[in-house]
Amino acid sequence: MILARIVGTVVATRKDARLEGKKLLVVKPISPQGDDESDYLIAVDTVGSGFSETVLVVTGSSARNAAECKDRPVDAAIVGIVDEVMLDAVHEAELADARKK
Repeated sequence: MILARIVGTVVATRKDARLEGKKLLVVKPISPQGDDESDYLIAVDTVGSGFSETVLVVTGSSARNAAECKDRPVDAAIVGIVDEVMLDAVHEAELADARKK
């Protein structure tokens, strides 16, 4: 799974008929701390997410098995809206040390 933030939408007037009615969103992978990582993905929204929300994205065969994506040409799907990300104390301390440097 990929932790990501929704940063935009895609409008495609001509597309595979199996994608009709599906919301396509631009997502930017992020670290557990919310920092942007490289690249962007276009993902089919299966959970009703919206702009700037933090979401869980699956890719590959997991995306094709997500709700509403079965037998559709999908390589990335949004399968969850994240409320909060918590790391254990060891990882939080490592991040704090890294930020000081």
